[in-house]
Amino acid sequence: MKSLRIHNTHIYGCIFLFSLFVAVSCTSSSPRINAGPDGIAIKGYDPVAYFTEGMPVKGVEAFSYEWNGARWLFSQEQHRDLFSADPEKYAPQYGGY
Repeated sequence: MKSLRIHNTHIYGCIFLFSLFVAVSCTSSSPRINAGPDGIAIKGYDPVAYFTEGMPVKGVEAFSYEWNGARWLFSQEQHRDLFSADPEKYAPQYGGY
């Protein structure tokens, strides 16, 4: 009877650890970014411009920012600064997929 209790404890421990692993991997704070072969996110468009200009605006290399494994381009310095302060506010949902 005692060995059955120990066995059940091990099973519940394994289930708990597995559940914890799944929960942690599902709640990643930064989504994987869909970047081109050059490493540039959203085909070089300024993600902040969608919010401030209401339309797509091409970014330039002079105002770039590295975040989450991709290079983001912006049309102006202020947009880069807004993005760097809170990237998840401006980055596309689901990593741009």
